[in-house]
Amino acid sequence: MMERPPQTVAHIGGIAAHVGREVTLRGWLQNRRSSGRIHFLTVRDGTGSIQAVMSKAAVGDDIFRQADHLGQESAISIRGQVRADARAPGGYEVDVAHLELVGASQDYPITPKEHGVEYLLDHRHLWLRTERQQAILRIRHEVIDAVRTFFNSRGFVLVDTPILTPAACEGTTTLFPVPYFDTATAFLTQSGQLYNEANAMALGRVYCFGPTFRAEKSKTRRHLTEFWMVEPEMAYAALDDVMALAEDLVVAVITRVLDTRRPELAVLQRDAAPLERVRAPFPRVSYDEAVDILQARGLEFQWGGDFGSPDETALAEHFDQPVIVHRFPAAAKAFYMKADPERPEASLSVDVLAPEGYGEIVGGGQREDDYDVLRERVRAHDLPEEAFSWYLDLRRYGSVPHGGFGMGIERVVAWICGLQHVREAVPYPRMLHRLTP
Repeated sequence: MMERPPQTVAHIGGIAAHVGREVTLRGWLQNRRSSGRIHFLTVRDGTGSIQAVMSKAAVGDDIFRQADHLGQESAISIRGQVRADARAPGGYEVDVAHLELVGASQDYPITPKEHGVEYLLDHRHLWLRTERQQAILRIRHEVIDAVRTFFNSRGFVLVDTPILTPAACEGTTTLFPVPYFDTATAFLTQSGQLYNEANAMALGRVYCFGPTFRAEKSKTRRHLTEFWMVEPEMAYAALDDVMALAEDLVVAVITRVLDTRRPELAVLQRDAAPLERVRAPFPRVSYDEAVDILQARGLEFQWGGDFGSPDETALAEHFDQPVIVHRFPAAAKAFYMKADPERPEASLSVDVLAPEGYGEIVGGGQREDDYDVLRERVRAHDLPEEAFSWYLDLRRYGSVPHGGFGMGIERVVAWICGLQHVREAVPYPRMLHRLTP
């Protein structure tokens, strides 16, 4: 008896390389329909989906009957020959010669019918299996990889910063306290920036990339209590350097996604035209100019306030592409932001606003590098000076002009994907009233 040649285990995403060959696919049953003596099985494996055609004549009565009772999301392994078919979704099909049930699934809770958002969030661990959510997560992966490639290629060093911190970075009202043994209370980090400033004094150009936490009781479509942020910091850098880096990063990320994730954008029915308009240089306007624009558009905005969602949306609509706003009022920014030497009531700060109503995606600026000024700021904000003594040390031992920013990954993903809410831009969203699954 002739031995069967070893199985070729293939991935659907690379199925084109196996046309005319017999392969084994391992995945899950996404959908099934039957026509007489033929089953049409839609199989997905995480890299894509494909139609598998099973005839009773090819597999025999037992396997054919087994397939007739397979539930949605049953885990299966199929063996069959790959063929090109222009009529098939994706352009390829598999003629099934054998099927093995790996893990049964019955009464799968997410069906093709409409489900409410809360129901889907309650079943987020299963919702991720749908084509739309897979497309979003693939784009998220591409954004993260593009960010890392961007900074690594420019000589930045990734330096991790702590998640448990002894004090606030931007204000005590948005901290999550955590009992730290029986000696102290720690807090989940709001940002890695302060530690990253120390890292920059050691390594010159650095970035950190990880989860951050904000205990804001916000229910807007732009807010999560746990989100991911990339934060570069540069020694010997001024505000103009920070703005140029942020602009280059946003362009690099958008370009990468357009180059590699067009199929996923198509799944999301995302109009790519607004993304294709994202090119440097971005419009750059001062906070003062932004106020004039808002007032001219009929918004009741007064100098000194921070932008709300309607204000950011109006500014983005005015330019129809990302816009850089700089020199916000010092009173509206964090204690560590350096004041404009030519105008002390303004700060050397910057936000990058995304178009299409997605708001701030980058926030940063030049940091205060004077020891005496920073110490007074700590005191003025009623922050514990002892907890910030190490941070003040950076201004005592070789202080230099420096700056950086933070870019929220979920907001960028939501903008690129055209999502209505950032909750779909992260695998397991944490919001004001949601901590599960």
